Amino acid sequence: EAIILTYESYRLQPPENLWAHSTIGMANSWALFRGISAAVSESFALLLFRCCPPDVVLFPHCVEEVSALAKVCHNHRLPIIPFGTGTGLEGGVGAVEGGVCFSLRNMDQVLDLHQEDFDVTVEPGVTRKALNAYLRDTGLWFPVDPGADASLCGMAATSASGTNAVRYGTMRENVLNLEVVLADGTIIHTAGKGRRPRKTSAGYNLTNLIVGSEGTLGIITKTTLRLYGIPEAMVSAVCSFPSVQAAVDSTVQILQAGVPIARIEFLDDVMIDACNRFSSLSYPVTPTLFLEFHGSERSLEEQVNTTEDITQSNGGSDFQWARDTETRNRLWKARHDAWYAALALRPGCKAYATDVCVPLSRLPQIIVETKEDLIENRLTGPIAGHVGDGNFHCLMVVDPSDPEEQHRVHLFTERLARRALAMDGTCTGEHGVGLGKRALLREEMGHMAIQVMQSLKDALDPKNLMNPGKILQPREL
Repeated sequence: EAIILTYESYRLQPPENLWAHSTIGMANSWALFRGISAAVSESFALLLFRCCPPDVVLFPHCVEEVSALAKVCHNHRLPIIPFGTGTGLEGGVGAVEGGVCFSLRNMDQVLDLHQEDFDVTVEPGVTRKALNAYLRDTGLWFPVDPGADASLCGMAATSASGTNAVRYGTMRENVLNLEVVLADGTIIHTAGKGRRPRKTSAGYNLTNLIVGSEGTLGIITKTTLRLYGIPEAMVSAVCSFPSVQAAVDSTVQILQAGVPIARIEFLDDVMIDACNRFSSLSYPVTPTLFLEFHGSERSLEEQVNTTEDITQSNGGSDFQWARDTETRNRLWKARHDAWYAALALRPGCKAYATDVCVPLSRLPQIIVETKEDLIENRLTGPIAGHVGDGNFHCLMVVDPSDPEEQHRVHLFTERLARRALAMDGTCTGEHGVGLGKRALLREEMGHMAIQVMQSLKDALDPKNLMNPGKILQPREL
């Protein structure tokens, strides 16, 4: 049965009258509640929003329980906030109107693996690393890698991507079907129950309607994912450049040459210096690309030769290789630890990650202009990005006790997002809208498109109970 926590006080300190009908015990229950609160707090790294814990936390074990509990919430007009692992960065799990948090961590089964069809169905408690550990002996893997060990259903809810997206696509391209519990407890399957074709043109694309909806349309209780064969060979390399322009020009030219590169990550001089210090590396402190190639031994040779010719024509250094698994893992761990490396530049400060994406042809211009903006406004914002698909992040490090600096960072992030929009890009490449980018979404999509989104929300959730306050701004009365 579901585990229910109720509180007479909704603050972070445990209230005196806390009761839990729990098989895991009050200590573990309270630890999870603190984890939710910490996730909410971490999402609002600049303290832009007040931490908003829920009134109640539920721990369902199956879709039937999720449905039954959703019906209770619907009947009593209680807001519902789905919770996976809390690794989102835009405040998606904040209970801004109070209500009920559905923690889905107990639904952690890999349900159906079809090796010959390259697909698998998982529950929302299964994380990316857990799935790949399960697949270890099958010759298959799931490559979408946002860095954090996120819930796969949560990754679908935010349309996450990451370092491998340039080769394997985002969650939007890798979800075949979803089981979703709507606000009134109705259970639907977005591609039909049990169906998992590699392609379909049957009816409206309900799967991609739910992918990226951030819990505002329903609770994802199962996702069927596309799998890939583990490449015969993988090799990584690091290449340094004399300028940002040279590094980003190389990225564009590599893709224009048709090289099926698996990862191509940009780190500016500030970011590579931070990674050197934090991860005990020794790369030159200049704009840098981290690259990875997947394929057969013969195809890798062709990919590497073409890429080296391009990088050297742009003034790039000789490649520093990471051929064995241990060295490659160390390299990519350093990249994934960029957040912590940035924080280490200014101990005691907080961080906030921007997330814009532009067409590839505009990438050199926007990164160069962003670097100039950071310098001009005396801000610490190392840049790292998945430049192979035009997406990059400034990891803004700011003193939370300095209101003037916080204001400068806020103005910078607004300018950056609008700079991306002016270049035919988006205000969020992979983090989602959440709370912080609702106004920017309106600018990006336009009034009529927002109205269509609102109509869809009203049709599926007429009482506005599903993760209220996210993506769409409250209506003006």
